[in-house]
Amino acid sequence: MAKGKKSAEEKIEPVETPFDTPDMSENLYFDGEKGVEVARPSKLKNEFYEKELSHLQIELVKLQEWIKAKGLKVVVIFEGRDAAGKGGTIKRITERLNPRICRVVALGTPTEREKNQWYFQRYVPHLPTAGEMVLFDRSWYNRAGVERVMGFCTDEEHREFLRSCPEFERMLVRSGIIVIKYWFSVDDDVQEERFQARRKDPLKRWKLSPMDIESRARWVEYSMAKDQMMAHTDIKQAPWFSVNSNEKKRARLNCIRHLLSMIPYEDLTPAPIELPPRKSNVRGYVRPPLGERTYVPDCYANAGGKDKKKEKKKKKDK
Repeated sequence: MAKGKKSAEEKIEPVETPFDTPDMSENLYFDGEKGVEVARPSKLKNEFYEKELSHLQIELVKLQEWIKAKGLKVVVIFEGRDAAGKGGTIKRITERLNPRICRVVALGTPTEREKNQWYFQRYVPHLPTAGEMVLFDRSWYNRAGVERVMGFCTDEEHREFLRSCPEFERMLVRSGIIVIKYWFSVDDDVQEERFQARRKDPLKRWKLSPMDIESRARWVEYSMAKDQMMAHTDIKQAPWFSVNSNEKKRARLNCIRHLLSMIPYEDLTPAPIELPPRKSNVRGYVRPPLGERTYVPDCYANAGGKDKKKEKKKKKDK
């Protein structure tokens, strides 16, 4: 290597985020992703979390209306280790939004046809049109992560991805698409806790796949693949933003707040609509007998229990 030149890996610098630094306790812990000891954030109170999440979701609705009105095209990529909290964050972003404006793309294993196409081809049909925001729950970066580590692509295919991905994303940006990329960072011990929780919980067990088990044994290989990926694809036009996801709720708030800061927007929330009086009846219309309809059985007619407030009032009246 020529003197004065740095390798791609050496050029990587930590990304500055616009939100305030949270209060830190005196306790330190070893951050496996960063390889250093860092201060542990104070515990986030649930009451604060719910209130702040509600506030941020209101702002997301405003952003949604702005994207629609201005015809913006937005791509948000969520990458990170298994059980890092990507899906939970995506859920909180989308749960109050219009699915016709904000949609989620989570592609499965490529078909034989897709395997023989240009690598990025299967993702192109899912890119946004004007007035849309698309959230990729994993993306074309599969090639730099799971495909690289698990041997699902050749060394040449991996090298070609690292060469062509920055150009692909620059092309998207030049065409008017806003590309925002998040990497959810989680420590190995935290990931292990979440894997164990999924294993024990029948409601979450479906989240734990054989691929997750295999990736658990390849922590260092994934770290090396991630470092190489960021060294080549952390570009000015579409930089990576790392989200500390050791505490899921804090990660969600930080990510949503940062996303809101990435796109300047104004409040275009429509004014409240005045509802005219309902028409009492339409002349000549006779409702058919209710018995002619087939209804879903009401299995919970008596499952609600007695209203304690009403019961107390009755006793008081007596």
